[in-house]
Amino acid sequence: MFLLCLAALLGSARAQPDKTITLRMLDSKTGLLIATSNFLVRVNHLEEVHADWVKQSEDGTGSLSLPANSEVVSIHATYDSATLIYANCDADKDHASADHAASPEHWYPVADILAKGIVAPNGCVGKKVPERLQVVVKPGEFVFFVRPLNARERFRD
Repeated sequence: MFLLCLAALLGSARAQPDKTITLRMLDSKTGLLIATSNFLVRVNHLEEVHADWVKQSEDGTGSLSLPANSEVVSIHATYDSATLIYANCDADKDHASADHAASPEHWYPVADILAKGIVAPNGCVGKKVPERLQVVVKPGEFVFFVRPLNARERFRD
Protein backbone atom coordinates (compact mmCIF):
# COMPACT_ATOMS: atom_id res chain seq x y z
CA MET A 1 0.00 0.00 0.00
CA PHE A 2 2.82 2.40 0.92
CA LEU A 3 4.59 1.77 -2.39
CA LEU A 4 1.37 2.39 -4.31
CA CYS A 5 0.86 5.76 -2.56
CA LEU A 6 4.51 6.70 -3.13
CA ALA A 7 4.25 5.84 -6.83
CA ALA A 8 1.09 7.93 -7.18
CA LEU A 9 2.75 10.87 -5.41
CA LEU A 10 5.87 10.69 -7.59
CA GLY A 11 3.77 10.37 -10.72
CA SER A 12 1.83 13.55 -9.88
CA ALA A 13 5.07 15.39 -9.06
CA ARG A 14 6.46 14.51 -12.49
CA ALA A 15 3.21 15.61 -14.12
CA GLN A 16 3.58 19.21 -12.92
CA PRO A 17 3.38 21.38 -16.01
CA ASP A 18 6.10 23.78 -17.01
CA LYS A 19 5.37 27.44 -16.36
CA THR A 20 4.98 29.46 -19.57
CA ILE A 21 5.57 33.23 -19.67
CA THR A 22 5.21 35.59 -22.62
CA LEU A 23 8.21 37.93 -22.92
CA ARG A 24 8.15 41.38 -24.49
CA MET A 25 11.47 43.21 -24.75
CA LEU A 26 10.96 46.89 -25.56
CA ASP A 27 13.31 49.66 -26.66
CA SER A 28 13.69 51.97 -23.66
CA LYS A 29 13.28 55.16 -25.71
CA THR A 30 10.67 54.26 -28.33
CA GLY A 31 8.71 51.52 -26.57
CA LEU A 32 8.88 49.43 -29.74
CA LEU A 33 9.13 45.66 -29.49
CA ILE A 34 12.61 44.27 -30.11
CA ALA A 35 12.37 40.81 -31.58
CA THR A 36 15.22 38.49 -30.65
CA SER A 37 15.76 34.80 -30.25
CA ASN A 38 18.80 35.42 -28.05
CA PHE A 39 17.28 35.54 -24.57
CA LEU A 40 19.46 34.62 -21.58
CA VAL A 41 17.36 33.16 -18.77
CA ARG A 42 18.45 32.33 -15.24
CA VAL A 43 16.25 30.90 -12.48
CA ASN A 44 16.37 30.56 -8.70
CA HIS A 45 19.60 32.61 -8.34
CA LEU A 46 21.60 29.95 -10.17
CA GLU A 47 24.47 30.89 -12.49
CA GLU A 48 23.45 28.55 -15.31
CA VAL A 49 22.06 30.41 -18.34
CA HIS A 50 19.28 28.86 -20.41
CA ALA A 51 19.13 30.37 -23.87
CA ASP A 52 17.08 27.48 -25.22
CA TRP A 53 14.02 27.96 -22.99
CA VAL A 54 12.60 30.76 -25.14
CA LYS A 55 10.93 30.34 -28.51
CA GLN A 56 10.34 33.44 -30.59
CA SER A 57 6.76 33.95 -31.75
CA GLU A 58 5.75 35.37 -35.12
CA ASP A 59 4.73 38.66 -33.49
CA GLY A 60 8.24 39.15 -32.04
CA THR A 61 7.42 38.17 -28.48
CA GLY A 62 9.07 35.23 -26.78
CA SER A 63 7.46 32.23 -25.14
CA LEU A 64 9.47 31.19 -22.09
CA SER A 65 8.94 27.68 -20.72
CA LEU A 66 10.24 27.39 -17.16
CA PRO A 67 10.56 24.22 -15.10
CA ALA A 68 7.86 23.76 -12.47
CA ASN A 69 10.32 24.44 -9.61
CA SER A 70 11.20 27.95 -10.88
CA GLU A 71 10.55 30.57 -8.22
CA VAL A 72 12.39 33.65 -9.52
CA VAL A 73 13.69 34.59 -12.95
CA SER A 74 16.23 37.00 -14.41
CA ILE A 75 16.15 37.74 -18.14
CA HIS A 76 18.60 39.45 -20.48
CA ALA A 77 19.11 39.39 -24.24
CA THR A 78 21.95 39.72 -26.69
CA TYR A 79 22.44 41.57 -29.96
CA ASP A 80 25.09 42.13 -32.62
CA SER A 81 25.33 38.43 -33.49
CA ALA A 82 25.03 37.55 -29.79
CA THR A 83 28.34 39.22 -28.90
CA LEU A 84 26.85 42.04 -26.79
CA ILE A 85 24.24 41.94 -24.02
CA TYR A 86 21.58 44.66 -23.89
CA ALA A 87 21.58 46.81 -20.76
CA ASN A 88 18.39 46.06 -18.87
CA CYS A 89 16.80 49.33 -17.79
CA ASP A 90 15.56 47.91 -14.49
CA ALA A 91 19.20 48.01 -13.35
CA ASP A 92 20.42 50.98 -15.38
CA LYS A 93 20.38 53.41 -12.46
CA ASP A 94 21.88 50.84 -10.08
CA HIS A 95 25.51 51.20 -11.13
CA ALA A 96 27.37 50.15 -8.02
CA SER A 97 30.02 52.86 -7.76
CA ALA A 98 32.82 54.70 -9.49
CA ASP A 99 34.67 51.42 -10.00
CA HIS A 100 31.96 50.56 -12.58
CA ALA A 101 31.20 47.20 -11.05
CA ALA A 102 28.41 45.33 -12.76
CA SER A 103 24.85 46.38 -12.00
CA PRO A 104 23.07 44.10 -9.56
CA GLU A 105 20.93 41.35 -11.00
CA HIS A 106 17.17 41.89 -10.71
CA TRP A 107 15.04 38.85 -10.00
CA TYR A 108 11.29 38.64 -10.55
CA PRO A 109 8.89 36.20 -8.82
CA VAL A 110 7.51 33.71 -11.32
CA ALA A 111 4.28 33.40 -9.31
CA ASP A 112 3.66 37.16 -9.64
CA ILE A 113 4.34 37.10 -13.38
CA LEU A 114 1.91 34.23 -13.85
CA ALA A 115 -0.76 35.73 -11.57
CA LYS A 116 -0.80 39.36 -12.69
CA GLY A 117 2.09 40.05 -15.09
CA ILE A 118 5.05 42.34 -14.45
CA VAL A 119 6.46 45.39 -16.21
CA ALA A 120 10.07 45.93 -15.13
CA PRO A 121 11.04 49.54 -14.37
CA ASN A 122 12.42 51.66 -17.20
CA GLY A 123 15.30 53.46 -15.49
CA CYS A 124 16.73 54.49 -18.87
CA VAL A 125 14.29 57.41 -19.11
CA GLY A 126 13.76 60.26 -16.69
CA LYS A 127 11.50 60.18 -13.67
CA LYS A 128 8.48 61.10 -15.78
CA VAL A 129 7.80 58.17 -18.08
CA PRO A 130 6.34 59.26 -21.44
CA GLU A 131 2.91 57.91 -22.27
CA ARG A 132 4.26 55.86 -25.21
CA LEU A 133 6.38 53.89 -22.70
CA GLN A 134 3.55 53.07 -20.32
CA VAL A 135 2.72 49.41 -20.75
CA VAL A 136 -0.18 47.25 -19.59
CA VAL A 137 0.38 43.54 -19.04
CA LYS A 138 -1.86 40.54 -18.66
CA PRO A 139 -1.27 37.60 -16.33
CA GLY A 140 1.60 35.52 -17.63
CA GLU A 141 3.42 38.42 -19.32
CA PHE A 142 6.82 39.89 -18.46
CA VAL A 143 7.82 43.15 -20.14
CA PHE A 144 11.27 44.67 -19.80
CA PHE A 145 13.03 47.66 -21.33
CA VAL A 146 16.54 47.55 -22.76
CA ARG A 147 19.08 49.74 -24.49
CA PRO A 148 22.23 48.92 -26.43
CA LEU A 149 25.48 49.41 -24.56
CA ASN A 150 27.17 52.76 -25.06
CA ALA A 151 30.77 52.95 -26.33
CA ARG A 152 32.27 53.19 -22.84
CA GLU A 153 30.35 50.14 -21.63
CA ARG A 154 31.34 48.09 -24.69
CA PHE A 155 35.04 48.81 -24.21
CA ARG A 156 34.90 48.34 -20.42
CA ASP A 157 33.62 44.81 -20.81
